[in-house]
Amino acid sequence: MTEGLKVTRTSLDGVLLVEPPTIFEDFRGEYVELYNEEIYKKAGIHHDFIQDDISVSSRHVLRGIHGDSETAKLVSCLHGKFYLVVVNWDSDSPQYRQWEAFTLSEKNRLQVLIPPKFGNGHVVLSETAMFHYKQTSTYNRAGQFTVMWDDPDLEIFWPIKNPILSRRDAGLE
Repeated sequence: MTEGLKVTRTSLDGVLLVEPPTIFEDFRGEYVELYNEEIYKKAGIHHDFIQDDISVSSRHVLRGIHGDSETAKLVSCLHGKFYLVVVNWDSDSPQYRQWEAFTLSEKNRLQVLIPPKFGNGHVVLSETAMFHYKQTSTYNRAGQFTVMWDDPDLEIFWPIKNPILSRRDAGLE
């Protein structure tokens, strides 16, 4: 049993790697506390999350790099395993266009806090995966930016070569 929120800074300013406050496993199964406002705020995470979403995808589906200027997200993997890429898309930042990757799974239970002006995308590494995110604003596709997953200038490493893409993420919309 682990108790106590563990927050680690990453190479990207404002992006945090979070180990949830409670992870308990015994012969019956597992219990994970994904979010506790009081504990997270004491740890310096002061976002007011107002919407929770999940996406379920199959192996090798890549959900492209999207973001906006106002939404912070707390990303978790509820089932399976995926490779998450976070890109700084704030043109005023000295880290503009820099990226970092994380592997999130139902085994490691890690979370990633993604601030506004950062894009995120993920590719599924298991048979299926359930991507969960809390966000600080309601979904607004029209207000989002898209970063091409294979932008040659970014040189993002993806663990697969031929992902399954939506028309939007393939650059067709």
